[in-house]
Amino acid sequence: MVERFGTLGVSPHLSSTPMIKIDFTAEEIQQLNYERYHHPHPRVQRRMEVLYLKSQGLSHTQICQLCQISRPTLAKTLRQYQQGGIEGLKTLEYKGQPSLLNAHSDSVRAYFEQHPPRTSAEAQAVIEQLTGIKRSPTQIKAFLKRIGCRYRKVGYVPGKSSLPEKIEEQEQFRHTRLEPLLEEAQRQERLVFFVDAAHFVHRAYLGFVWCITRIFIPSPSGRQRFNVLGALDAITKDLVSVTNHTYINSHSMCLLLAKLALLDPVIPISVILDNARYQKCQLVTDFAEIVDIELVYLPSYSPHLNLIERLWRFVRKECLYSKYYADFPAFKGAIQQCIDQCNGEHKAKLTTLLSLKFQSFKKVNILAA
Repeated sequence: MVERFGTLGVSPHLSSTPMIKIDFTAEEIQQLNYERYHHPHPRVQRRMEVLYLKSQGLSHTQICQLCQISRPTLAKTLRQYQQGGIEGLKTLEYKGQPSLLNAHSDSVRAYFEQHPPRTSAEAQAVIEQLTGIKRSPTQIKAFLKRIGCRYRKVGYVPGKSSLPEKIEEQEQFRHTRLEPLLEEAQRQERLVFFVDAAHFVHRAYLGFVWCITRIFIPSPSGRQRFNVLGALDAITKDLVSVTNHTYINSHSMCLLLAKLALLDPVIPISVILDNARYQKCQLVTDFAEIVDIELVYLPSYSPHLNLIERLWRFVRKECLYSKYYADFPAFKGAIQQCIDQCNGEHKAKLTTLLSLKFQSFKKVNILAA
């Protein structure tokens, strides 16, 4: 049985507002109390306040004084609640005049699909040119949202990956080579590693921070760099790496393959890598054959199919952006520590980041030249 709390309005000889009897359940009172503080629209908050005070037995005179509303407004709010309940209080009657731009929604949307504006000011100028209607930047932003536009960061497609034949080649590789190898790895019938090198230059990496005033960080010379050639296990996310301060070359690649061979697995090893010269050369091919490791080369312009690329972005974000290292040893140490923690402290984060789902450019909207 639902317990209800009845309240009465003030008597007719004390108020011009007619007596309005409303029964409230405990749940309704609790919701009114919540909505009067948390609803996003201030007018709805005030309506909730009126009904909450009504539920607490305050007189109409007291409610009008506390909420600073007139008696007709009070009566209207109470009747609105009687007719529609709490959801009825959330209805805003104001509709205003329809925007003249609405008649041009389809044509403007079609134009912006092919020529997306970079700023609201640019959109304002284009809309005025197309329609002859001039509106403020605030109104333009509201209109852009109404036609489905959002302010999004532009992504990039590597090199020639926007060509239909290249996209088809990547899709073919993913379905016929990459996914079957990963399925074998998930069944523990094969070890699959993604290989790539990262070159961390000792310089300033600018990012975003919450701050009172804008912060500047010193920028080192950029003459030193820490090179990491890594092999990322597709399933366990463990990382095997070779590092130096000079250059990554074919000898570095052979050293990495030797480290993988020393894992001494009883199942085959496949390495997925790009077409860099130091990786796709006779020395590396011969050495891979000696240590019995299969080299699987990605199609050109396909970094999105190399899982370890995400790891390098994670390392930069975790220990380089918006951080200052006064000398190269401190810079190198921070990177090495982050890499070492990939198999420990950071493993939970990387499990989600390094999922075996790969970007496809088959259905993306690519900006024409």
